Amino acid sequence: MKKAGFVVMWVAFLMVVGLAACGGGQSQTQPPANEPTEGGNQTQGDSETEKHKVGILAPAVTHGWVAAVAYHADERAQELSDEIDYQIQTSSNAEEMTSQLDDLMTWGAEAIVAFPQWEGMEIPIQRAIDEGIEVVNFDIAIDVDGVYRVAGDNKDMGIQGAHYIVDKIGTSGEVVVLENPSAGSVSELRIEGFEETVAEIAPELNVHKYASEFTREAGLKDFADILTSREQIDAVFSIDDETSIGVLQAIKEAGRENIQVVTGGGGMQEYFNMMPENDDIWIQSALYSPAMVKDAIDVAVQVLNGEDVEKQTIIPTTVVDRENYEDFLDDQSPY
Repeated sequence: MKKAGFVVMWVAFLMVVGLAACGGGQSQTQPPANEPTEGGNQTQGDSETEKHKVGILAPAVTHGWVAAVAYHADERAQELSDEIDYQIQTSSNAEEMTSQLDDLMTWGAEAIVAFPQWEGMEIPIQRAIDEGIEVVNFDIAIDVDGVYRVAGDNKDMGIQGAHYIVDKIGTSGEVVVLENPSAGSVSELRIEGFEETVAEIAPELNVHKYASEFTREAGLKDFADILTSREQIDAVFSIDDETSIGVLQAIKEAGRENIQVVTGGGGMQEYFNMMPENDDIWIQSALYSPAMVKDAIDVAVQVLNGEDVEKQTIIPTTVVDRENYEDFLDDQSPY
């Protein structure tokens, strides 16, 4: 399948399940374990140069960001098709991902790029490494010896959010923080960076923490409740773009005009396009681009080619708002 066809497929799928990651119970048909996804290159024995075999494991689509990870992974793998044969597998839980990991090992994968979104992946990933397979852990940290890791800087996202809010509202005011306990280290590190920085640069800020989720529905519902209980809110530190879209909708529906800043995180095209639409609110995103998975695939190929590679690659945070959002628009992205 050509790249354009892949993009159409993802966009059509997301129109069905919704970018908001609220389609509980939706399932995605998996390709047979011994076949690549569309776009994979299975050529063997027809080239003078033997290709490396690279497997890519990702969660099934429950969020627009996750869909974009699969999109960018396929894009990069196709770009490297002269060097690698590849398979992309998606799974709904740790048990399914473990089974797919075993299938990739049977297929002969020399390296695996894994996005282990659930607990319980440590043992199977360690087993793969012990059997000589190079594993690149994408995004979420996993406690495994010998694994390479590529991720954004979650703590720095919180640091940048704190600086952004203080720059816009000053060192005093009322700030609502929306955390997502179910997101584990992702939420913990972003909140930690924010709180530590506020304590250092603006200790007089009043910070009020509430739990939410990484969907616009949760952002809308949770923030609508918060608006009824808090008369004064100067800024919202949200750690996810989709949550922030719900927050902005709640603000609009409530007719509130005292909120000056809403942050986000991720890199969602829809959210970027909202940035210039409201002169009264500074809409910000701490970029945590799903395109980082390309770096993870590059690391896998570099390791297989015998290059010296750092065990951990942490990609710095980029702040996006109305002043630079156009630099980050990508009309091909499904997120």
